[in-house]
Amino acid sequence: QVQVVESGGGLVQAGGSLRLSCAASGRTFSNYAMGWFRQAPGKDREFVAAISWGGSTVYADSVKGRFTISRDNAKNTVYLQMNSLKPEDTAVYYCAARRGIGWSYLVRDYDYWGQGTQVTVSS
Repeated sequence: QVQVVESGGGLVQAGGSLRLSCAASGRTFSNYAMGWFRQAPGKDREFVAAISWGGSTVYADSVKGRFTISRDNAKNTVYLQMNSLKPEDTAVYYCAARRGIGWSYLVRDYDYWGQGTQVTVSS
């Protein structure tokens, strides 16, 4: 069992930055791939970024070049640095953990989810 807790959301103006954190506890953190997803009102949960246990990363096209995912295995924490934020980035952001070493962009491939943190970008 892995517990994940997100933090760092908030209200920011367009063009601004936020850094989300996801603290994981339980099983050995380094054995898990980690992902960030988001869900806007009335829309399906969508993939944002993921990182393998070894640090390999992948991004959705909509955030590529603006967002950076990273992990600190010593702190059991994964981060999402979000720059050049746009109003369309407004959503609840979720952190998720996946057993195994490889990342995935599919919601169904992740085993443990946090409660989410709200990110609101004003125009």
